[in-house]
Order: sequence, then C-alpha cells, then structure tokens
Amino acid sequence: MKTLLFGLFFLLLCKISAAQSQEKNFIYESETLQIEQIAPHTFVHISYLNTDDFGKVACNGMIVINQNEALVIDTPANGEASDELINWLETEQKVIIKAVVATHFHWDCLGGLNEFHEKGIPSYASEKTIELAKAAAYPIPENSFKNKLKLQAGNQKVINQFLGEGHTKDNFVSYVPSDHVIFGGCMIKTLGAGNGNLEDANVAAWPETVKKVKSTFPKTQVVIPGHGKIGGVELLDYTIELFSK
Repeated sequence: MKTLLFGLFFLLLCKISAAQSQEKNFIYESETLQIEQIAPHTFVHISYLNTDDFGKVACNGMIVINQNEALVIDTPANGEASDELINWLETEQKVIIKAVVATHFHWDCLGGLNEFHEKGIPSYASEKTIELAKAAAYPIPENSFKNKLKLQAGNQKVINQFLGEGHTKDNFVSYVPSDHVIFGGCMIKTLGAGNGNLEDANVAAWPETVKKVKSTFPKTQVVIPGHGKIGGVELLDYTIELFSK
C-alpha cells in the first residue's frame, strides 16, 4: 500500500513539475493568447477558435523577430487576440511588424487580418489563398504570390512556399533557415492527432505534398503544426503515414 501511495505521489509531483515547466516556457500568457520562444529568432503564438465540430480549438501561428523587426505567420484566430499580439510586439518588444502571412484561407489563419490592416501592416498570401478567401467572404490578404515568397525580419529570412495540396488546395509552409524551424500549419498534424477538418482537403495528394516538404527543407529540426504540440520531423512522418492509410 505504501509503495502504491508513494508511486501516486511521485506521479503527481511529476505532473506538477511538467505543468510548471510548460508554464515557464510562455513569455506571454493571457486567457486569449500565449507566446512561447522555441528558437533564437522564432516564436509560437497560440490563440483559440470556437468551432461547431471540434469545440474550442487551440491554434498555432509563428513569429520571427530580429533586429527590431517581426514577421507574423498566420494571424491569431480572432480580433481580440490579434490586437493583443500586435500590442505585445509593438509595445513590449518594440519591433516593427513588417508583414503578416496567411498560410491558407481558413479562419484560423486570417481571422484577425483586419486588425493588422487597421495598423497598416502589409499582408501576404498565395494567389489561390486570396481567391478562396474572397469566395468564402473572409478577410482578404493584400499582396499575392504564386508559389514562393521570401520575406525578412532584420536579416532573418522566411521562405513561404506552396508544394502541393493537402489540408486545402492552397496550403503552404513557412521555413526559417537559420533556426531550422518550419511552420506546417494545418497541413501538418501533431503526434496522435486525427484527420481533423477534411471539408476542403485533397486527401489523395496530402502524403505526397508532405514528402515534398520534407525533401525541400531537409535541414528542418523543429516542426510547428497548425494545432497541438510542436515536435521534430517525426510530425512530417506521422502526417504522411496518417493520410497514406
């Protein structure tokens, strides 16, 4: 009995320690927005989207900061969290937001776009994303590219590239070469995740697209999915396997 009680107590301590460790990773935290630094120049922002099918969903985006400049990849999921992120960057970090990028047309990528536009922050997306956002009557990014766009925060490059259909017809990834971090957005699944929203998906093409992501950016070390925990290249492999069944 004592052994069992000690074991349970030890597990409880481990859980408390893990929770505290997780909390310490956030450099900013409120009820609507969390920000975590994951590499020298790269951060993850987490906001929340209320959905009919999946309930309250945590949504990931990426921030790259260098030399008093910042790039935001995917807006937070709503206006309130977007205002919060803009304020944190401009007021607390004292950086100029050079651009915001929407990696596909769904609301969890561009739901806060109007807040960025009100601040005069330029927005970018692929031609296909802009076309689909218009059709859905969603906020519309201002500047388009076809397949590849390079942007910079200070001297840190971010490569935005469309490599094929998957979660949507327009989904593309954003890669930070210096930090070896890739933002896969909703095309990439966290370990253990299910298929998720397939309403606009091309399931047949999905595995091959992720294989192209893996081969195009072979130095990737950190992978940020659209939802859930970040990881390494095992997230790419998991996504390939999930949609190859």
